[in-house]
Amino acid sequence: MSEVFQGYERQYCEISETLSQQCTSAAALIGGGEQKKQKVSEINLGLQDGEALLRKMDLEARSLPPTVKTTLLAKLREYKNDLNNLKSEVKRITSPNPSARSDLLESDMADALAVADNQRGRLLMTTERLNQSTDRLKDTRRTTLETEELGVSILQDLHQQRQSLLHAHSTLHGVDDTISKSKKVLTTMSKRINRNKIIVSSITVALVMAILLIIYFKLTH
Repeated sequence: MSEVFQGYERQYCEISETLSQQCTSAAALIGGGEQKKQKVSEINLGLQDGEALLRKMDLEARSLPPTVKTTLLAKLREYKNDLNNLKSEVKRITSPNPSARSDLLESDMADALAVADNQRGRLLMTTERLNQSTDRLKDTRRTTLETEELGVSILQDLHQQRQSLLHAHSTLHGVDDTISKSKKVLTTMSKRINRNKIIVSSITVALVMAILLIIYFKLTH
């Protein structure tokens, strides 16, 4: 979840809690004295601050990916309902009808505050669940990054092994060429040796025949 949204959310929860306490204090004041007017003025300023924060939260939520945006907008609707309840409390507090104020102090105020407290409780629980989901997403993202780094390392190792295999293949190819050249040299040498053997044999035969002829002529004469 967006850290900016979380910051706005914490500020709003603080403002909402303060406004609830101020409404309780203002409702306990009897009449329309300066103290009550001052309290109501402070509440109205707090409501304006709350509205400004909700607008910022809305803009921030809509700038996020759809999966996160949907959840945050649902939370934002609950915060808006909470703020509307506070506005309703202020209207009842400032109502000119004495009996209405009396009813507010005795029943309506208690009911409204109970609803507001219950809603704030649900909002806090929702916030906690979202924070837990955010932590899980961070853990998942960290695991994904670690897996990605491991994959990159494996690819680099495979690339190095491929280069080693290509180098070995090139070396073997060079050895094959050397062996082929050596075979050609040996074949040539073998042919020359055979040719030399034939020449030597021919010379030997010629010498033997010459010797035999010489012996023949000496014996006949």
